[in-house]
Amino acid sequence: MTEKERMLSGLLYRADDPELIADHARRDRLQWAVNHEPDRDKLPALFRELLGDMGENTFLAPPFHCDYGSHIHIGRHCYVNMDAMFLDVCDIFIGDDVYIAPRVSIYTATHPMDAAVRNTDLEYGRPVKIGSSVWLGGNVVICPGVTIGDNVVIGAGAVVTRDVPSGVVAAGNPCRVLRSITQADRDKWQAQADQYWAEHR
Repeated sequence: MTEKERMLSGLLYRADDPELIADHARRDRLQWAVNHEPDRDKLPALFRELLGDMGENTFLAPPFHCDYGSHIHIGRHCYVNMDAMFLDVCDIFIGDDVYIAPRVSIYTATHPMDAAVRNTDLEYGRPVKIGSSVWLGGNVVICPGVTIGDNVVIGAGAVVTRDVPSGVVAAGNPCRVLRSITQADRDKWQAQADQYWAEHR
């Protein structure tokens, strides 16, 4: 296996491999273009070139930082606010209708616990999966290997070290489920949305 194949498979690998260095050079070029483009209308095309997949009506706000970019897959109608940090040595999958607040970090990269092995520059990764209709609050950190379900709210500053099921509000360090999202929540916010649309027709 190549070092890149090992990396994407979650096996130990070295990042100083020529193929991975070339991938980083590609990232450097595109990330610089994204973060220095003054015309907002040109950003989606640049992000489509940088990322692995990007759905329709999705917008990412610079500055944006990633490890490779090509292992990030983001769905339709998503918004990623400024200062996102996505370390994608393994795949990051983000569903549809996901709102990501400023300074959210998603990490797939990690290192061996044993110092002797770690000091040889061997590292590895674990993919991250985020469902649809998720809201990540400001400064949330998603750790390697985490899966977050659909219709989830993660409170600001949470450090998500374990999987989060669908349909809940979770927060804290370490992140834990606080409560379910209920029909009462849906009724409350739908009533306010109905009032808004009635006033703006």
